[in-house]
Amino acid sequence: MGQRPLAVTGVAWLLIVVGALMLLRHSPELLHLQWDTLLIEFTELVGLTAGIFMLRRQNWARWLAMGWVGLHVILAAFPPFHGLVLHVLIFAGIAWILLRSDAAEYFRGTGRATS
Repeated sequence: MGQRPLAVTGVAWLLIVVGALMLLRHSPELLHLQWDTLLIEFTELVGLTAGIFMLRRQNWARWLAMGWVGLHVILAAFPPFHGLVLHVLIFAGIAWILLRSDAAEYFRGTGRATS
């Protein structure tokens, strides 16, 4: 299977865009060199990395992506539960897409993706 499933492409680009936009949004805070800002920027880099390497057919990247979104679910679970339901729904949708048989076959494939 040489073609990347369209849903996998969509999830990968979503992670790339969200990661890049959040990196830009928090970048002015880097001037203060606070630990929490560095941690936030690192997590956004993780999402960006997962998206890029999913496009390159790296199986570990889909697991990183699910872990990244799962981390957001955990963070949203702490009081005041801001966006918990939305994060759970996003996680479920992404997990469903990345664990489908066509996605598993794509990530099991050898060589580079053609699309």
